[in-house]
Amino acid sequence: MPVRAILLDLDRTLVDLQSSTDYAAALADVQALVGRWDAADVPDTDWTGPTQACMSLLHSLLGDPRWHEVSAAIAVHERAAIPQSVPMPTVPETVERLRALPTAVVTLLPIEVATDVLVANGIGVGPGQPIDLVVGRDAAIRPKPEPDGLLAACRRLGVPAQDAVMIGDSSWDAGAADRAGVAFIGVPPAAFGPDRHTTETFTDAVRLAMGE
Repeated sequence: MPVRAILLDLDRTLVDLQSSTDYAAALADVQALVGRWDAADVPDTDWTGPTQACMSLLHSLLGDPRWHEVSAAIAVHERAAIPQSVPMPTVPETVERLRALPTAVVTLLPIEVATDVLVANGIGVGPGQPIDLVVGRDAAIRPKPEPDGLLAACRRLGVPAQDAVMIGDSSWDAGAADRAGVAFIGVPPAAFGPDRHTTETFTDAVRLAMGE
């Protein structure tokens, strides 16, 4: 069945914000807020230890009133990195092609930070733009690798999950796609096993998603 919607990870799929974000400082800030916490059962990734610790903590604190304070503390460092962020290879020359299908970004970043980093890198968000909507970090939505964000995006786009494809760069993206029943394309291939659909560039991933 032809793909009817594209779901995209943001960080290191569309834009590299992570490399400029001081997640070590963010982790120190949240440790001062919450002390010790129970680790979440999440997949390993190629992220730095502090990056994964921050994202895992947000997963662990779902339903805890401290979640909002911790998310805000991390977001300070994510927002500070926006001026240093850069688009991923082949994204600038490909992003306009996304207008051909309903498209959503599903990200672990807060929606305000995600929108601002996309716009700062020339990727429009909203009606008539390449990205129709952003589903971001939210206390009411279990984050990737859970499927909630992808399913919420499909509902808002009006497309069944089985008719969508996710393009992402991490095992958390792949896990969320599996749990949501969404097809997955990984960029780059080195991050994934041989049983995955993978491509070398974002351009290749969009072409594959569109059946070209």
